[in-house]
Amino acid sequence: MRNETLLFDSVSSLIPFIRKDLQVIPIEENGRELLYFHDSMGYASPNFALDRQVEPVLSLITGNYSISQIIKLLNGSIDEENLLEFVQLLDQHRLLETKHFQVFSNRIEKDFEKADVRRSSLAGESYPNDTSQISHYLNELFIDTPVNKSKNIKALFAPHIDLRVGERQYSEAFSKIKHLTPKRVVILATSHYAGYYGNYYQSKPFIGTSKEYKIPGKSFSADKEYINKLAAEETHSGFTIQDRAHRIEHSIEIHLLFLSHIWKHQFNIVPILVGGIDELFYHDSGEQSNQIKNFTRKISQLDDEDTFYLISGDLSHVGRKFGDPLPATKLRSDVEKIDNQFLNSAVKGEPKSVLNSVSEHYDETRICGFPPLYTFLNCFADLNGELLNYHWWDESERESAVSFGSILFGK
Repeated sequence: MRNETLLFDSVSSLIPFIRKDLQVIPIEENGRELLYFHDSMGYASPNFALDRQVEPVLSLITGNYSISQIIKLLNGSIDEENLLEFVQLLDQHRLLETKHFQVFSNRIEKDFEKADVRRSSLAGESYPNDTSQISHYLNELFIDTPVNKSKNIKALFAPHIDLRVGERQYSEAFSKIKHLTPKRVVILATSHYAGYYGNYYQSKPFIGTSKEYKIPGKSFSADKEYINKLAAEETHSGFTIQDRAHRIEHSIEIHLLFLSHIWKHQFNIVPILVGGIDELFYHDSGEQSNQIKNFTRKISQLDDEDTFYLISGDLSHVGRKFGDPLPATKLRSDVEKIDNQFLNSAVKGEPKSVLNSVSEHYDETRICGFPPLYTFLNCFADLNGELLNYHWWDESERESAVSFGSILFGK
């Protein structure tokens, strides 16, 4: 429920700017040209769009002009009352950086942190919302996939790419662990949204949660005893259980979807998002390095034969969509060399080489799987990897691409 008294209501004050984390996407629907507002954080009203004719007005809502000033810039083509109503419409739908938006978004995050359950954010979009449809969908994916019988498997590095893009790679990877029956699964996954919270996660790259994770037809209980042991080291390890970054994160949920299909036994999970660790590119002995050493030491101390590890991450993100001056097709050869160097270092279980493969070019290809995989490799010194697959998804209509692959780790 919105608080009308908080809506922007001035013709002389500067209008707050449109949120910088929104994507404004031109679309066509039933012959109309529209501007669709995509909010990855989930604060704005869903499926909100405006007629593209408002684009000249939107271009002036930058935080630099008042309603009176905009009316003058547009030579009086819109009157004061209508423009104020339009600005308040944007504010009502949480598109502007206003008091109304701040109160609403903060309440969303606090409510999530107080909750005991983290509900699905992808069901009905990336995969079916109906349990029978999910079962049918996953059964189809796993037809004719070979099953590995090795008992020495300790971990799987697998992607979190859109399911429609990586179906074959997912089934290839998760079929390799179908026969396992661990009692605990520690999940180290890319955090895509920690940076959206400003300084909230500063000096806290490891974000855990003790919430129950739910997807349609399945619940996953957190190993709270294990998580509390990690939290006891919070000061020195950069670990936190302030878990708002889990609210809309997809990197763990996709892996749980596959576990729900291949395993029918009872097990607990330890869901941990890993934020950016770019400081390592410049300082290999600073605070972040010490946090990683302390955190990974604790993970290795808590290890036992009933614990399995999932590492969720994709590889390079390149092309115009990601800010590169060239389309992905022209970058592919060089990017694949970078990916191969990264994967080969990981297969050998060499965290230092993995770090070097990324830091030598300051992660110019944006390998989002680097933080969780580097963290995992620092936990164990005696693992051998097997590269299962590597794939390049060419999003040609946006001149961009994402690469991804899977590695199986065993003793």
